[in-house]
Amino acid sequence: MNQTTKLLMAAGLLLTATTAAAHTGHGTHAESGFLSGLLHPMLGLDHLLAMAAIGFWSVRQSNTMKQITPLFVIGGMILGAGLAWGGMSVPGVETGITFSVLVAGILIATLAKLPTAVGGTLVGVFMLFHGFAHGAEMPAGATLAAYLAGFSIATLVITFAGRGLGSLMLKADSRFSRGIGGVLAVAGAYLAAA
Repeated sequence: MNQTTKLLMAAGLLLTATTAAAHTGHGTHAESGFLSGLLHPMLGLDHLLAMAAIGFWSVRQSNTMKQITPLFVIGGMILGAGLAWGGMSVPGVETGITFSVLVAGILIATLAKLPTAVGGTLVGVFMLFHGFAHGAEMPAGATLAAYLAGFSIATLVITFAGRGLGSLMLKADSRFSRGIGGVLAVAGAYLAAA
């Protein structure tokens, strides 16, 4: 089985997951909130794909953008969560989350390089939507600091895993990166339509 076939099979399996799994990981771990915060980004297909895709995409950007992408990711997440915890309203959160997967996939598929200000703003806005969802879904009784620490750690781990895969793909034929981007774009479109 060649590499392309394996990637397409993996993408197909990912697409069979439903968005209903996107917001699990709460309940039994609400006492501290850390495990709940840690699991939320990892169990939600939309969150997992977006964060990994942003890490993957950042590898082909300028050195400055590569270095500060994790700051834009965490900054956007914390700002979004803070808005939720402050009782603010952000329209189109779920749409923003699914479009973050779609757009990140397109950026990867086209091997797009963006100026740092544009790329950083885009990443920050996308992560604001993700952070708002995390903040709004904090389990009752969870410790805010523990929950924040949990989802921040998970977010960085996923982003750096995406970056690691992106680094490996730099050494491979660019068609593999384009294929991964295409699969992510299709997944984003599927999630948006679901």
